[in-house]
Amino acid sequence: MKITEAMSEKINKILREKDITINKLASISCLTQSTVDSLVNGKSKNPKLLTIIRICDGLGITLSEFFDDELFINVDRED
Repeated sequence: MKITEAMSEKINKILREKDITINKLASISCLTQSTVDSLVNGKSKNPKLLTIIRICDGLGITLSEFFDDELFINVDRED
């Protein structure tokens, strides 16, 4: 699995757990809906760390909590 796919799966998992929509996540993360949509749908090939930090802030979790998931073990690194 590629890292962007793992991030997409992780964000979708949290959205389901917290019952949050993409639009709500965009709003609480101070990001555009299109930015969040491209991450959630795996279209973003190289998201900035600041974008992930804003998403984590909006979700009320730390970067460590976000990446502490088996999804990120042995991910393919993309060029």
